[in-house]
Amino acid sequence: MKKKLMLSSAALLATVGLVACNNKTTTTDKPAETKSGEKKTLKLAALESGYGKEMWPELIKAYEEANPNVKVELQSSKELEDELSPKMKAGDFPDVVMLVYGEDKKVSEKLLNGVLGSTVTDPYRDGKHYLAPMFYAPTGLFYNQGLFEQKGWEVPKDMPAMKELAEKAKAEGISLFTYPTTGYLDSFFPALLANAGGVDLFNKAMSYEKGIFTSDGATKAFNALGELVKNVEPSTVANANPQSFTKNQQLLLDNKALFMPNGTWVVGEMKDAPRADGFKWAMNAAPAIEKGGKRFVYSFFEHIWVPEAATNKKEAKEFLSFLYSDKAAAIFAKHNAAQPIQGVTSKLPAELQSLYKVVDEVDGVINGNFIATKPVEGVNMKETLYGQIDSVASGQKSVADWQKSVEEVSQKLGAAVEK
Repeated sequence: MKKKLMLSSAALLATVGLVACNNKTTTTDKPAETKSGEKKTLKLAALESGYGKEMWPELIKAYEEANPNVKVELQSSKELEDELSPKMKAGDFPDVVMLVYGEDKKVSEKLLNGVLGSTVTDPYRDGKHYLAPMFYAPTGLFYNQGLFEQKGWEVPKDMPAMKELAEKAKAEGISLFTYPTTGYLDSFFPALLANAGGVDLFNKAMSYEKGIFTSDGATKAFNALGELVKNVEPSTVANANPQSFTKNQQLLLDNKALFMPNGTWVVGEMKDAPRADGFKWAMNAAPAIEKGGKRFVYSFFEHIWVPEAATNKKEAKEFLSFLYSDKAAAIFAKHNAAQPIQGVTSKLPAELQSLYKVVDEVDGVINGNFIATKPVEGVNMKETLYGQIDSVASGQKSVADWQKSVEEVSQKLGAAVEK
């Protein structure tokens, strides 16, 4: 449900111009200056998401105390996109938009490795950053920490260790892997791509570079996922649909499967579901391809930006800078909202720290989606890449055939990229 919300702002972004962010912007609590003591009004439009109604008013109060010459006017709603679209089309723009899609420091130096430079923060692929990553929900392999403690099993960090654990679990009637639906692998497989060939491989795949999906790195990622689904819980494919996906999630709570790709929202989604004694939510990053290899986490982001038509662009950028200050980060964390900045997980409530800490244990964070192309009739990359995994898991399609079909679709879409 949260994934759907986070992707919904794409249509709105298409209707507005964006102001490029300056990587050298500094986080500061110094008052903004205005001519002749005139007080500026900054219009902020922020989605009312799962962090509650009090977060933004508290943040605004702190900003206005540090910047007495600026008044922040807040528009907040769960239907913000629907409310903003007609206004923007009519030329009525806020100064700052937030939607799902101490000592002075450079913002870029505080952000987690890999957050900037994706197809999301740099949608025009011109080397400039237009969307500032605001809050994030990391994804990975969820598991029952209580079961691992009970069995004395180590959580595997690479594919060789995964294969060893699969045999141990199988001997006790437990499957290694399950997934809610194939669509949930849209964050897990990209992480495997990055693990196999770094952020460069991931970005090239998202940009449909010719031959990228049949490259050595991509082949390693396809084979890794193929190995995991070979050890999938038997009922998974039958229940991998919008009506029954929670049955697959329940497999984890019942100790019938060890790992499940998902995002931090699953904890709330399954909060009332029955579970095995001693169950404790935990999350592991996608396994490295080889022993000792690198690991990345894919995260969904909510973004904030300044429309090109904003009235107060200078003040808007100063406000964005403040949002990455230590004071702002502490306020956001109090409301369970995690920013992609170094050390922020230590500010979160203990229950969330155990999940978000996975970000501090890997080599970087990736985000972004396939770049836009002109429509190609009968071609859908996500259906080809993820929709066929059920067939791979059931043995109806080989990994090699699946991989080949993905490359074929990638080349068709690559030829349709807007120049």
